[in-house]
Formats: sequence, C-alpha cells, structure tokens
Amino acid sequence: MKKTLKTMLFLITVFFAVATLTPLLWMLSASVMPAGQASTYPPKFFPESVTLDHYAVLFTRLDVLRYFINSFLISTAVTFISLLFNSMAGYAFAKYRFPGRNRLFKLLISTMVIPAQVTMLPLFLMLNKMGLINTYLGVIIPGMASIFGIFLIRQYALSIPDSLIDAARIDGASDFRIYRSIILPLCKPILITLAIFTFMGTWNDFLWPLIVMTDDSMYTLPVALANLAGEHVQDTELMMAGSVITIMPVMVLFLALQKYYISGLMAGAVKE
Repeated sequence: MKKTLKTMLFLITVFFAVATLTPLLWMLSASVMPAGQASTYPPKFFPESVTLDHYAVLFTRLDVLRYFINSFLISTAVTFISLLFNSMAGYAFAKYRFPGRNRLFKLLISTMVIPAQVTMLPLFLMLNKMGLINTYLGVIIPGMASIFGIFLIRQYALSIPDSLIDAARIDGASDFRIYRSIILPLCKPILITLAIFTFMGTWNDFLWPLIVMTDDSMYTLPVALANLAGEHVQDTELMMAGSVITIMPVMVLFLALQKYYISGLMAGAVKE
C-alpha cells in the first residue's frame, strides 16, 4: 500500500513538473525556429533548423540590450537598498524594546492585506510632487523597503540568542558593530532568500515601471517586451526570444542560490 502511494505521488509530481516545464521548453525551442515556423498547424515543438537571427534582431535593431541594462540596474539597486533597510527594521523589531513595538508591528502586518494597486495612485502623486516621474529613482524608491521583507527578517532574527548580543555589548561593541558583525552574518540565509524575492519581483514588475516611465529609452525589459508584442504581434519567434532573455537572469539567479533560498525559508519559520 505504501509503495503504491509513493508511486502515485511520484507520478503526480512528474506530471505537474512536465506540465510546468513544457511551456518554458517550447518558448526556448520557438525562439530558435525560423520565422513563421512556430505559427504553423499542427504546431511544432522542435525546430526543423536552429537559427539565432531573432536574438540578433533584438540586440541590434530593437536595442534590447538597453532595456536589459535598465532592468538589471534597477533590480540590483532595489535589492541592495531594500536588504539594508529591511534588515535594520527587522532586527529592531526582533531585538529592541521600545514603547508600542508590538502594536506598530501588527499595524504594519495588517497593511499587507491592502492590494498594491490601491496605493499606486497616492504613490504616483507623491512622486510627481517630488519631480521623480520618468526617473529611475521613481521606480527604485517604492521598493526600498517592504512589509514582507521586514516580517521575514524579524522572524529569522528572533532565533538569534539574546545572550550573544548581550555578550557583544559587554565587550564594548556598538549597536552598529553588533548589526554589522553579528546580525548580518547570522542572517545570511534569510537575506539571500529575500534578495531572490526582491530581485525577481523587481525584474518582473510591469505595471509600476509602465506608470512611472514615459521615455522609451528608460523602459525595463517587461515593458519593452510588451511594446514589441504590439508592434510585432505576428512574429511569434521574436517574442519568444525576447521572453527567453527576460526570464533567463532570474532563473540563473534562483538556480545558483536555491540552497540558501531553501535553508532560509526553513530556518525562518520561528515563532515568538
């Protein structure tokens, strides 16, 4: 009975894995098909001949390299800045005692139920007053800290023994030295996990850059790809090549850091 159950679970897992990977594999295959082959009926899963012409068009004629650099710079900046602010706030909520700490934290957590789209209009108006519309800062600033990031760091920091921090204070370490030399190294797994979440979320974000950016040269990859889809709606192979370029960096990042990602999620499930 147990063997049968394990076999069924294995088959179900394989089924869902194949169902998940099939569109991605077809996207990669279609990106190297000659023009028009991906739109034939019945559809072909493998190319009759391999060509990289669509990638050449993206980088030479459609200037995708500029959009790639825009996405990379914005995603990297948001990731590093958010790690700094989220780690500081999460550590403070976990280890510092100050009046109203728990009430403030509960208030922050309660705001997670508000859809992000609801806050876009007031955020846009605030940035417009600051003169940050159609600037990279207009995209970066809203991602500098997040309630989810603060919550994630706080839950992980709760597992750090208070005695370790007290011993550092007895030795004369300042609060910043404790944060830099003790908290950050011990929080490395959850920081990498949060970095993956933040980078992927910023890289794949479409709506906010679309709202803030008005200059075509400042577009991120998802926004630029959507515009290309409107101009080259019949060129399926070209769109698939653009999609491969868009998802490749986040897939490489996740595969490279998945060990830390999994350990960070497992170790972060600590209750106060």
